[in-house]
Amino acid sequence: MPVLNQEPSKDLAPRDSLPKLPLPALKDTLDTYLRCVKHLLTAEQFETTQEAVKHFGTPGGVGELLNRKLMERREKEANWVYDYWLNDMYLNNRLALPVNSSPALVFPSQNFSAPIDSLRFAANLIAGILEYKNQLDTRTLPADYARGQLGGTFLCMEQYYRIFTSYRVPGQERDTLVAQDSTVMAEPEHIIVACKNQLFVLDVVINFRRLSTQDLLTQLEKIIKMAENQDERQPPIGLLTSDGRREWAEARSVLMRESTNRDSLDMIERCLCLVCLDDASGTELTDSTRAVLMLHGGGVTMNGGNRWYDKSVQFVVGADGCCGVVCEHSPFEGIILVQCMEYLLKYTMCSPSKLVRAASVSELPAPRRLRWKCTPGMHKLLTFSEDKLQRLVKNLDMNVHKFHHYGKELIKKLKMSPDAFVQVALQLAYYRCHGRQVSTYESASMRRFKDGRVDNIRSATPEALDFVRAMSDGSTSVSSSEKMELLQGAITAQTKYSTLAIMGMAIDNHLLGLREIARELKIDKPEMFKNEAYHISNHFLLSTSQVPTAVEMFCCYGPVVPDGYGVCYNPQSDHFVFSVSSFRESPHTCSSKFVNSLERGLLDMRDLCHKSSSNPHAPRQAKTTETSTQKKPADLSKKQGSQ
Repeated sequence: MPVLNQEPSKDLAPRDSLPKLPLPALKDTLDTYLRCVKHLLTAEQFETTQEAVKHFGTPGGVGELLNRKLMERREKEANWVYDYWLNDMYLNNRLALPVNSSPALVFPSQNFSAPIDSLRFAANLIAGILEYKNQLDTRTLPADYARGQLGGTFLCMEQYYRIFTSYRVPGQERDTLVAQDSTVMAEPEHIIVACKNQLFVLDVVINFRRLSTQDLLTQLEKIIKMAENQDERQPPIGLLTSDGRREWAEARSVLMRESTNRDSLDMIERCLCLVCLDDASGTELTDSTRAVLMLHGGGVTMNGGNRWYDKSVQFVVGADGCCGVVCEHSPFEGIILVQCMEYLLKYTMCSPSKLVRAASVSELPAPRRLRWKCTPGMHKLLTFSEDKLQRLVKNLDMNVHKFHHYGKELIKKLKMSPDAFVQVALQLAYYRCHGRQVSTYESASMRRFKDGRVDNIRSATPEALDFVRAMSDGSTSVSSSEKMELLQGAITAQTKYSTLAIMGMAIDNHLLGLREIARELKIDKPEMFKNEAYHISNHFLLSTSQVPTAVEMFCCYGPVVPDGYGVCYNPQSDHFVFSVSSFRESPHTCSSKFVNSLERGLLDMRDLCHKSSSNPHAPRQAKTTETSTQKKPADLSKKQGSQ
């Protein structure tokens, strides 16, 4: 095996050494909530909202009762919001996983000159997966530390241990997240290889010995030949996992009636991961094309059935060099996936001649094809799933744009936070496209705390609105120096809220906890949560996420509401990569128009800063703030509001 420059840390961050997630003061959350929504509402809407919030926060009232119950919950639970958050963010969501919930990481395009090259890449990738999993099993993965403004502290590592052990089981009303115990070779381990819509079991440990890279290549070659055998062809059952969660839950319950199907489902649900060997798409592989091929496989005419979306990670290796990974997002955040993928990409770049292989198993048993017994009714359900996936494919409008004019280093030289700068630029782009400011989601990492996931940075601040109006409304009365002051005010407000969020003091998790504890206590839903403002504030027309990478790849995902945008950005030293998505069926959105507006806004902001740079008295914003890589998954059932 190749040796990477990643030494195990002697001082790992034990979960129990981390502090518990704090619970903000009720008054602080309610005051901040009003400030976050006021400029997004009409005067009449805000007046009604004020009354509802005032009633909720009355001394001795329902708000104080619910907050006391949350305090009691915090004493008992490792993380008081975790289960509420997981259900609300993911498991309650009834939409299909591809595009709506599952993001993808797109690898650098690979140059496969012959069919064997893609199999070599896949074999090296699997070998790297086994090496990485060994670090997880032996708990020798180096600990993560917080970076940025509040850097230096340990971060919770628990999400790493769910990468290869998690599986999402569909349910009628709520899915279930299942995690296998992660132990060193407790049983023969296997992965599932998808090829030509067929699923195969590839044992990676035989007779308690891990297969060498050459052995893995041999097995993959066998799978390719088996997949081409038309006489043994099975129905493309993986298509069912691309359907809505209720529909898939119903289909799965029918499948489970047959023992053959139960055995096949069991093998999939207990596998380490999927490796999807895709046929060449036959399309020009631009960044935008590769992004959509990762997200949905191109539909049934390409590789849309060559997937199993319930598994936490699916590695895609296309014969045409289109490669990446699709992530079922509920077990872990994007930064966890990025760290793992960076390790694996570095691993695959090592020369195979330098690999230290395990001794070869002399007689390798052939991989096993998973078999299915399907009724005519099941074939009909497969047809329905095909049709819905095709509609999703046609609906997604993805634009991956590389902004080459400058990157994060220039922003740092201006003494500003690159993330805050980009968030303000996104506000400017949306305002110029649509003439208004809207509720915006940006995730902040909670990994400073035990079992921490994310909370929301509400980037649509009043200060950002003041700035984008000054930049957009055609007024010549606002001077450049005044615009610069407004920009600095917007950057400061964004950075301040980001700091609150990563320290566990933002409002969204708290409001979710108050709402859910009321439901548990069978208290009538407080008016504040039925109020129109609450729905508006949780209808995230801009769902954004910063996903930085140290190697060449980028992240992408779909919008979270039918009339919104999904914007994932990767800041590099001298450029940015933006993945902007929307739905074609919405008459209000267009990804290319948003990208054009974003490019122009970033250039205008740079020019404004350069105009003001000669002023020694211009205010400066010095620190950067870390954010997470989480996006809020879509929920069309919440078109008017509340992850």
